[in-house]
Amino acid sequence: MSARLQRFRGIARRAQRGIAMIESLIAILILGIALVGTLGLQARSMAALSDAGLRAEATIAANQLLGIMNTDIANAGAYAVAKTATPGERLAPWYAGVRERIPGATIQIAVTPTAGTTRTEVDIVIGWQRTTDSQVNQHQVTSYLSPAT
Repeated sequence: MSARLQRFRGIARRAQRGIAMIESLIAILILGIALVGTLGLQARSMAALSDAGLRAEATIAANQLLGIMNTDIANAGAYAVAKTATPGERLAPWYAGVRERIPGATIQIAVTPTAGTTRTEVDIVIGWQRTTDSQVNQHQVTSYLSPAT
């Protein structure tokens, strides 16, 4: 090999020193960014899962109340409650159960007889806020009760 070729190879080797270290650092940086993104997605999915669980509880509670009211249609008006009001005697056990399963829930129930029919419209609105800095969620169910003929 000529001296010129050996000198060229020596320069090329020196120029390559540290490249593997730089590549490794770049790979670690990219991996770090990906892990932070994954953690963010995990946190958002946990929040969505929690909200979905509370929405399911609200749906179950509304259906439970409609079942109770359906067996007591004559006293349907006694189940009405404003958002900040204290529930009546008939509604109190259900109300307490919902507030146990959905902490801090706001409950509003409107019972409106439909004019010219035997039907009664029932609007149940259950609201909750998962954390103090999260948005207020609300689940509304509207149903009609009618006495058996």
